[in-house]
Amino acid sequence: MGAPLPHEPRPVVVGSKKARILIAGQAPGTRVHASGLPFDDRSGDRLRDWLQVERSQFYDPACFAIAPMGFCFPGLDAKGGDLPPRRECAPAWRAQLMAAMPQIELVLVIGQYAQAWHLGFEKSRTLTETVLDWRRLISLDLRPRVLPLPHPSWRNTGWLKKNPWFERELLPVLREEIHRLLSEK
Repeated sequence: MGAPLPHEPRPVVVGSKKARILIAGQAPGTRVHASGLPFDDRSGDRLRDWLQVERSQFYDPACFAIAPMGFCFPGLDAKGGDLPPRRECAPAWRAQLMAAMPQIELVLVIGQYAQAWHLGFEKSRTLTETVLDWRRLISLDLRPRVLPLPHPSWRNTGWLKKNPWFERELLPVLREEIHRLLSEK
């Protein structure tokens, strides 16, 4: 068990018995911790743009389940950035959460922590290599299927500029998959 959280725990997770899509992120940041609403920040705006869904649809638990690897805000590092997800959270809760949502068909794994958990040995050495390998990963015989994404944070704007293939090649397939799963519900 790690050190106590630097604040009261406020788990931010949207479980669902209906959603066919799970968004597996890192851990809530300061704004999300305050609001209690996942992706209630600029990264959420970018993610919704990537998915081409409206805010109301994004927060509809019949459409999307949203579960970070760490359910609670882990605090800030010395530079004022968010700490990584707490190590004890995923082993304590992840398997139970996934078992409670057997209808999930597609998991969008956002960032290296979610990729490591959901892809295991299929994850590449770096986040870029893992996301670049998206075609192979989504075609694996995994249930649910898994599609790796970078974090939609503004801090990753440079990554997006260095990797134009992401918007050109992966996003159209992502949007098609999201549209298909949402239209079949």
